[in-house]
Amino acid sequence: MDLDLRKLRYFVAVADKLHFGRAADELHIAQPVLSRQIRALEHDLGTPLLIRDSHGVALTDAGRQLLTDAGPLLASAHAVRRRVTVAARGSRRLMVGFRAGITVTPAIGQFATQHPDVIVDMQRIESDDQATMLLDGRIDVGYVRLPIDETGLRVTPLYTEPRVAVLPAGHRLAGKEQITEADLAGEPVLWHADPSTQPTRRPHPNAGYLVRGVDETLEHVAAGRGISFLARSATVFYSHPEVSYVPIPDLAPDQVCLAVAESRISPLIDDFLTAARETSEITAECGNYEMWQLGGHAAAKPATEE
Repeated sequence: MDLDLRKLRYFVAVADKLHFGRAADELHIAQPVLSRQIRALEHDLGTPLLIRDSHGVALTDAGRQLLTDAGPLLASAHAVRRRVTVAARGSRRLMVGFRAGITVTPAIGQFATQHPDVIVDMQRIESDDQATMLLDGRIDVGYVRLPIDETGLRVTPLYTEPRVAVLPAGHRLAGKEQITEADLAGEPVLWHADPSTQPTRRPHPNAGYLVRGVDETLEHVAAGRGISFLARSATVFYSHPEVSYVPIPDLAPDQVCLAVAESRISPLIDDFLTAARETSEITAECGNYEMWQLGGHAAAKPATEE
């Protein structure tokens, strides 16, 4: 029995909404049609996926398992369509995703010497979409930061880098050469969609505003709404006149990795991964800057400068 991807998409919509009417509206189909398709999928699989009663809709154990497995499967189907479309255009192109602060040009330069006919595009990605964009084919290779859901991915560690505290310029600790996590006890911490910016992998008890990306982080910190943490390389490329960066050595370092979908088998991707690994020291060095404070604001200079 082949799994019908259309029925699977219908099931995911119902499972996400736990409501047939709202799911039907989202899918732009009639509710009776949606109900028939779900029953047909349950018949195909030989097991109930949803419990329907007067209290509403709930997932069975089989339904929860299917929902877990459906995401990578549907993303893979989307990726196949994208790759076929690109191939039909007759162009050779590679899309490389990267997180804030990571420099990808050393790998691209080395890759270009081997494949001068391949167009390499670059796209910045955020933590909450880095796995999704790899699985659905929007990017072919990703420079990602842990943690990441590794389901359906091949993830290779590349290098680590220290993290710094992001403080308002007038903060009591803004002029320090370095601080500890204990120094920040009781401080309100911005809660990120990106767990790599957290001192722990769980919401901080004083977490307030939810922010996404470096730009939002800096604006909220500058406004005094909380503090945050960033990989040191991100602080080199992003500055704000009302924000100070202070090293915090006792935080676990940030881990940068290369990631590619397990389903991707391509000599071009393999060659780019090789180039990325061989230039990883150069990439890491781009973020290897000494941080110092000047008038309460953050500044950066290359570590080789005196």
